[in-house]
Amino acid sequence: MKLPTLATPLPRDKADTLLLLLSAVLVLAPHTLHLPLWVTLLCAATLAWRAAITLQGRRMPSSLLMLPVAALAMAGVMHSYHTLLGRDAGVAMLVLLVAFKTLEMHARRDLYVVVFLCFFLVLTNFFYSQAIGTALMMIASVVALLTTQLSFQFTGKVPPLSARLLMGGRMLGMAAPLALLLFVLFPRVQGPLWGMPGDGHASGHGGLSDRMAPGQISHLAQSEDTAFRVKFDGPVPQQTQLYWRGPVLGDFDGQAWTRVRPRPAAARPLALSVRGRPVRYQVTLEPSSARWLFALEMPDRVPSLDGNLAFVSAEFELTAAYPLEQRVRYELSSFTQYSLQAGEQAGRDGQWLLLPYGTNPRALAEGQALRAEPDPQQRVATVLRRFARQNFVYTLDPPRLGADSIDEFLYQTRAGFCEHYAGAFVFLMRAAGVPARVVTGYQGGEMNPIDGYLTVRQSDAHAWAEVWLAGRGWVRVDPTAAVAPERVRRSLARALPPPPPFGIEGLGRLMQLDAGGSSWLAQLRYAVSAVNNGWNQWVLNYTPERQRSLLQNLQSGLLDWRTAGAFALVCAALFFGDLWRRRRRLDPVDALYSALCKRLGQLGLARAIDEGPSAFAGRVAASSLAPRYRAAAGEFLRRYSAFRYGRHAADANLAPTLKRLLSQLR
Repeated sequence: MKLPTLATPLPRDKADTLLLLLSAVLVLAPHTLHLPLWVTLLCAATLAWRAAITLQGRRMPSSLLMLPVAALAMAGVMHSYHTLLGRDAGVAMLVLLVAFKTLEMHARRDLYVVVFLCFFLVLTNFFYSQAIGTALMMIASVVALLTTQLSFQFTGKVPPLSARLLMGGRMLGMAAPLALLLFVLFPRVQGPLWGMPGDGHASGHGGLSDRMAPGQISHLAQSEDTAFRVKFDGPVPQQTQLYWRGPVLGDFDGQAWTRVRPRPAAARPLALSVRGRPVRYQVTLEPSSARWLFALEMPDRVPSLDGNLAFVSAEFELTAAYPLEQRVRYELSSFTQYSLQAGEQAGRDGQWLLLPYGTNPRALAEGQALRAEPDPQQRVATVLRRFARQNFVYTLDPPRLGADSIDEFLYQTRAGFCEHYAGAFVFLMRAAGVPARVVTGYQGGEMNPIDGYLTVRQSDAHAWAEVWLAGRGWVRVDPTAAVAPERVRRSLARALPPPPPFGIEGLGRLMQLDAGGSSWLAQLRYAVSAVNNGWNQWVLNYTPERQRSLLQNLQSGLLDWRTAGAFALVCAALFFGDLWRRRRRLDPVDALYSALCKRLGQLGLARAIDEGPSAFAGRVAASSLAPRYRAAAGEFLRRYSAFRYGRHAADANLAPTLKRLLSQLR
């Protein structure tokens, strides 16, 4: 059979079917990111088969063929997910159902079934991604589905595709204000905007853990995922003061640093003395499976969380009672000048001097030799000078280390990331008799000049050290600053060697460079980040608490007579403006028809609401009106009915003729 060419328009039924298949492709395409490959290939083959059947005019496959295929597909879902229930298996079966349903569209009812299944499938995309890009993609899918549904409704001449797309967009636009009103005012539920409360555990981004081994943070630092965003209430501290405290590690087994056994703050007095003015800020923490609450060193209180409890440990770590599986926001105030546990009791705690037996003998001997220096501060300075003056290299790709990792790093490779320097420094300090521990978290961040938020990414993950000095307490020491000071002063990208000019690594490093924030690439990145942050803050993070706060503000504002009066004036202006616009847009012929109906009503012959012009003309002809009235009104209604419902060309002189006939009824 000869296929239609571009110059030959497709028949109506084929064009509608292809439009439906295209809409289904838009809905199904985002699911390819998380579905098994065989499901994607099977759906693509099914839709391509249906398109070929439509273009060639062939018969669709029989049920005897489709039933075994559907049964095998369900068996495949069972094999892939080990269940037919749950989110992932349910979405996979729904995707296959939409694809298979296109092969049994025999009647108009089947077309609507596919459309409504696609509408339902649009919602399932938000189970996996709630980014603003996903929302825009789903808006395009809904417009395509509405256009397809409208195309099925036309019985006469079908408008061009562009006009139908515009109609679908207008329909969605008319529903948007009501959807926005329901989103703002409808009672919220506690939990994620989409999905089950446990979904965040499976989809949350990775981050810092309570274990640090060589290469772990350097691997995390290659991720550009956002860890959290910060909005400061006032001046932003200097880059060298932006240390975001996380897990504190004190146990070392020769290979990795881990947390000491957690102890509640009540087991040890949290002696914190602060100086200067506090830095107030708000943190929006991205979801993860961890419980860490990051704070600028040093917070003066425990934050309050929505639906979760927060605690502080004896090492001044902030944690939540439950894993943070959804985005949380909390407010804090911190002091950049402080003294932490300056009393002698903390210095006599032997756990911060423990070292594993029989490991790293050379580093142990070097640290013990430092005990000849009576001043602990000089011991610290000696090790930092060693890092600064000898040939140590700061790199994201350090060599692998063996059993004696500290010795191999200090005396052989001399190349590492922040975890290598922090771990080796704490080991030397403990061997020298100075209480020390590793602190992990994030350092720095990138200020977005568009929305004023500081974005801290996983690439800002960092490890530093704390040493206990008599009279000063726990003092922060960053050994990385002795090797690569640009890492602390500016950013990770500035501290590392220049990237290769080509390849993925070079492109990734190029995206990190800010170029002073003046390049078009930096401005584009700031704009995208600001849009994503606004979406997260006002849509995804619209919690019940925020809704109550908004409603309370609205209530208090409406109680004020000035606000209430202004609101009433705006509503009245919108109402009368819409009425005036409708009158201006009223067709002159329709305006004359309305005037005729009004005049006949005055003469005792009112038109019924459901009465068309032809039926009304018949009633006028049988009425007791004067003959000249009946003749003028009948001619008016005949001409108007022919103009509106006839198939002839528009009459340019119709309006003057109708106006003349209407004047005869005066």
